[in-house]
Amino acid sequence: MPSTLQRSDAHAQQTFAKAHDSAADQYGDAERAHRVAFSALKHTHEKVGDHWEPKEGGKKGPSDKQAEGGVNTSRETAGGVDANASKKHLQDVAKRLDVPGRSRMTKDELVDAIQKANNRASAKARS
Repeated sequence: MPSTLQRSDAHAQQTFAKAHDSAADQYGDAERAHRVAFSALKHTHEKVGDHWEPKEGGKKGPSDKQAEGGVNTSRETAGGVDANASKKHLQDVAKRLDVPGRSRMTKDELVDAIQKANNRASAKARS
């Protein structure tokens, strides 16, 4: 199980594991099963720092344009950031991650800044 999930709640771990096992049985391809599992996780959780948290208000749905499109799309992914969340929610997440300049950022800039902060937090947690 990926380290970011090891630091997440049981529901996130269960969502990933069930989707991964089902996809592995269906497709017989470990890489594809991993992608499917993360896609399922991104419908119920968002990455905050070095772990996954349930989406605000229990809201379910795709987290970014790539997740909306399905397997045959090649759009940019937000790496677990809920890019479809409100700007206020993104500002709150950025505040928790201590992202500088967040109050002057556009929604797209917030998504990018949160993604970078998440990557830094994950790298730090692994070392």
